[in-house]
Amino acid sequence: MVVFLDMDGVMIPAKSWKQPEILHDGFPAFSPKAVTALNSIIQEDTRIILTTSHRHRFTISQWKNIFKLRCIEVNQIDRLSENRNFLNRKEEILDYFNTQPTIIDYLIIDDDKSLNDLPHSIKQHVIQPSATVGLIPDLITKPVL
Repeated sequence: MVVFLDMDGVMIPAKSWKQPEILHDGFPAFSPKAVTALNSIIQEDTRIILTTSHRHRFTISQWKNIFKLRCIEVNQIDRLSENRNFLNRKEEILDYFNTQPTIIDYLIIDDDKSLNDLPHSIKQHVIQPSATVGLIPDLITKPVL
């Protein structure tokens, strides 16, 4: 399975009244509920594709360490290309699907509202948490749209 994964508002709830805890690797701690939820879907062959705006802030090796330090074991991490054309998240996802081989088994976990305008065939694979709550296990067990 391929998981397109955002960070802010998904793994790190966006709480304007509270600064997230920054760990020694320079990246915020993940919500424990988000860790539980993501771990419930990760399998040995799961490939995470980072969609977050932070995706090029760290190398792939550093991202693997970031996930490992937060108790998420994932063997394959990739990221969307740099967003040089200032595309919104929906356009970035569509661009990826238009330029890559067909992916059948995937989830897009992102709080970005532009994803509401994705074609139904892709949108049915979207899990869209509330940005202030982030990813929670209940969202994983719900059927996709």
